[in-house]
Amino acid sequence: MAFAKKILRTPLRILIALFLIGILMQVLNWQFASEILLIAFSGIGILYSVRFWKKTDKHFVDYVKLVLVTFWIANGILQILEFQYTVVFQVVIAISFLTWFFLEGTAYFLDEDRRARNSMTQIMWNFALVVGTLAIIAGSLLNILQWQFAIPLLILGILVVAAYILKDAFVASKYDKEENNNGEFQL
Repeated sequence: MAFAKKILRTPLRILIALFLIGILMQVLNWQFASEILLIAFSGIGILYSVRFWKKTDKHFVDYVKLVLVTFWIANGILQILEFQYTVVFQVVIAISFLTWFFLEGTAYFLDEDRRARNSMTQIMWNFALVVGTLAIIAGSLLNILQWQFAIPLLILGILVVAAYILKDAFVASKYDKEENNNGEFQL
């Protein structure tokens, strides 16, 4: 894998997991949820900016992702601070997400040879990610309908997705071991 893609990967994944935990705390109305979300948003913004500026070979899709992340972070922070006029940020987020999806989309999840990485362990983890994502969506929608088990389903989904993100941060995969043999520097 290229040097630019490895810069700050683990701290970013930890901050994304912290963001999901902050969302979970906010759903459960626990104390310090807003503070944890502010820390996660700020950390993601700083680290992603550093990652972008350290990248040597920048393409149009990289700028699209920078706009997407920057406006997502600004929208999140302003929502936490209860700023009322964030619709412009949400429109830019939607446009940049659609642009990214059309430019890169599912190819982001393929390896450099544009083949799906499909060992049995990865298939199981990817299945867990899909189940977790569907649990988040279903829990959110069923919470609107005031279903009795919506919040536990939402919590389960968030925990599964956070575990998926953290499993790569703390467990070296077979691909990482193969890629580290070329002596690349990683922050």
